[in-house]
Amino acid sequence: MLDDFDRAILKCLRADGRMTVLDLSDRVGLSPTPVSRRVRRLEEAGVITGYAALLDETALGFGVSVFVSVKLDKQIDDALATFEAAIAGFSEVVDCWLMTGNRDYLLRIATADLKEFEQFLVGKLTRVRGVASIESSIPLRRVKGDVARAE
Repeated sequence: MLDDFDRAILKCLRADGRMTVLDLSDRVGLSPTPVSRRVRRLEEAGVITGYAALLDETALGFGVSVFVSVKLDKQIDDALATFEAAIAGFSEVVDCWLMTGNRDYLLRIATADLKEFEQFLVGKLTRVRGVASIESSIPLRRVKGDVARAE
């Protein structure tokens, strides 16, 4: 169970994953040694799963994001595994979620432009065995973006 110090540490690291233990200790009101122990414990428990730089996709040349819902012709383990193995090899797919409801998967595709998205759609996604239907939605702008909070 997380206590208030753990939550404060996670909040700080969520805002700045490069924060030093000394800075963390100043922010949360504990000395560096217990903060370091708590961070290690949170990592070992799988609460902190890693550290990464957040990248601006547009600055990297990926100006278009498209959300794609996919329905498979069968929802059996082999069909799911086949689809997931194919998706794992597509660099254009930056997020893939197995869903409940009337669609099996929700993907977020990042490409340079709509022409590149079309090439991905026609040349790769529609060729994956077992795909029955695809529905694409193009977002106009991101209203909110965040990661899970520790409260």
